[in-house]
Amino acid sequence: MKRVVKVALVAVSMLFVGNFAKAQTKIGYVNFAELVRALPEFKTMQSQIDIYQKQFIDQLTAMNNEYQTKGKEFQAKSASMTDAVRTASQAELADIQKRMQDLQTSAQQQVDAKSNELSKPLVDKCRAAVNAVAKEKGYTYVFDSSQGSPMIVSPEGDDLLAASKAKLGVK
Repeated sequence: MKRVVKVALVAVSMLFVGNFAKAQTKIGYVNFAELVRALPEFKTMQSQIDIYQKQFIDQLTAMNNEYQTKGKEFQAKSASMTDAVRTASQAELADIQKRMQDLQTSAQQQVDAKSNELSKPLVDKCRAAVNAVAKEKGYTYVFDSSQGSPMIVSPEGDDLLAASKAKLGVK
């Protein structure tokens, strides 16, 4: 009889502990990319990135025009060129093409780095707002819904986007 009472007592206590732990977990989500885009500073940052990117586009356009001009010139005169001149012209065209590819790769890396540099303060500001809202409202976990849920099945959560925007003073 004592054994049955002990087992019943353990079962009841496990039930209460399970319900207590379940009550402590609150899950929310926020579309973080939308939150960052809602900031007024985002448009300024985006225009700075566009201006920075345009510099590289202009360089690539100039190089491409040079490549096209020399390519047409090569095609027009290739029949009358000596082998040495033809080989030198082909090497020059290949060099221009390689420089264009190198510039494109370098430009993409530099634009990405500039974008990360300029967006970091905005991301930090939004992260702080989401953290504050989560803490105020008692959320244990907040997922970024802009990335898609990493979980196949998850419990329902609350959208914290509106509260985070309010915390930032953004509509």
